[in-house]
Amino acid sequence: MKKLPEITLLFWIMKICATTLGETAGDLLSMTLNVGYALSSILLLSCFFVSLGVQMWTKKYNPIVYWLVILATSTAGTTMSDFMDRTLGLGYAMGSTILVSLLCIILFIWHRVEKSLSVATITTKQGELFYWSAILISNTLGTALGDFLADDSGLGFGGGALLIGSLLALIVAAHYWTKISSIVLFWLAFVLTRPFGATFGDLLTKTTEKGGLGYGTIGSSLILFSMLVGLLLFTTIKERRNH
Repeated sequence: MKKLPEITLLFWIMKICATTLGETAGDLLSMTLNVGYALSSILLLSCFFVSLGVQMWTKKYNPIVYWLVILATSTAGTTMSDFMDRTLGLGYAMGSTILVSLLCIILFIWHRVEKSLSVATITTKQGELFYWSAILISNTLGTALGDFLADDSGLGFGGGALLIGSLLALIVAAHYWTKISSIVLFWLAFVLTRPFGATFGDLLTKTTEKGGLGYGTIGSSLILFSMLVGLLLFTTIKERRNH
């Protein structure tokens, strides 16, 4: 049961694109359209559960279905994080701490039950559920952490993106030049690509007066959606040729 993509450079490019789109699309729904964080979270979580149901039902890897679930976790994660940090008043630091703890608990239980956190060895429905639970929490965490870096740390949107980008570069270097577990590096990279997307998304949407590029949530979402669709078409064609 091979239902997950190969971990290649293309995977990471699409991951960053999808999570950045999740940031801008989540903000578009909750703030630009003024739906609110709570209702947006309910709507987007519903989309996540529907897309996850389709993913669980499929018998083999389907790029469109898989990346729709990733996008759903990212958009839902954006509004859920904002609901925790802003509506409930927990703040970015406390929200990040809670989500880090929750992610560690999920990974710990996953390892105890499945004996491995390797995404290459997932062959059961139970393993899939652990995988998607970890992704949903990690993408929610990424929003809180990205907002903390951009707003509370004083780094700003560009500085936050630069810091996360530098950490990701170190992980790549560690993959090629150290003996650190590839599984550990994968999950570190998976978590960090989300706040990179969050800070990069804020950089695209915020006005120039606030340190952004001023494309707005609508313009940024359209740009990122077009990029993701192009990458999906390329991946789908490549997958069909291989089979």
